[in-house]
Amino acid sequence: MAAEMATPGTSRALDLGVGIGWRPEIDLSVERLPGVDFVEVVAENIHPGHVPESLQALRGRGVPVLPHGVTLSLGSAEPPDRDRLRRLADCAVALDAPLVSEHIAFVRAGGMEAGHLLPVPRTRDALDVVVANVRAAQAALPVPLAVENVAALLGWPEDELTDGQFLAELVDRTGVRLLLDVANLYTNRINLGLDPLAALADLPLEAVAYVHVAGGVLRDGLWHDTHAHPVPAAVLDLLGALSERIQVPGVLLERDAAYPSDAELAAELAAIRRALYTPAGSP
Repeated sequence: MAAEMATPGTSRALDLGVGIGWRPEIDLSVERLPGVDFVEVVAENIHPGHVPESLQALRGRGVPVLPHGVTLSLGSAEPPDRDRLRRLADCAVALDAPLVSEHIAFVRAGGMEAGHLLPVPRTRDALDVVVANVRAAQAALPVPLAVENVAALLGWPEDELTDGQFLAELVDRTGVRLLLDVANLYTNRINLGLDPLAALADLPLEAVAYVHVAGGVLRDGLWHDTHAHPVPAAVLDLLGALSERIQVPGVLLERDAAYPSDAELAAELAAIRRALYTPAGSP
């Protein structure tokens, strides 16, 4: 399923279908899995001057490849690092990508690296910082940017906005697209008591570029978004709830460890398709 190309700042929706995160450990699996309409690659894991042969082969078949950044730290007080932005932009060009994505999170402060995607306080001061950082990223990138909501193990006590309200204002002020991770909405329900359906009501769903789903595990009362377990039924139910509200442009399965067999991956992709395309109440 081919994606429509877009230029920076446009809001044209892509028609992506169902995809999977490309990882070197499962590169051959991704190539031979049936029904993979698009893939996503962690931008920091490839060099734009040396694109892996597997990704080149997928591109040659017309499969869109979307770079997904994890280190820009759009929620930091400091502006995005120019070298990191340049690398993400170069990945987009090398992969002929229709868009790139990053997280609404901070991973560093004062020169110290956290090693995690940490949640941003939902305050208006923090929103102003994120707006400035997103605008700086958009100006440096050759294709549209989509930003992802993150999973959290903790919340900030001074939050002034819900996650959905924060993202809605961000979209309104920057025109940025959304990479909506429904697995992260589920994580925040367990860990923070946040209602995922209320989040969907707050979010500007017309800005959704595509969606993430992933698995996790419950330990000591906290849900850990591991990307190393099968997608739970509750996450697929949220995907179904989203599909009742909008025509979902695309859904991507994330898997980063404990890689299963090709048959298990194919079964997960099939389950995603059922959740996405089966009307509510169907047998």
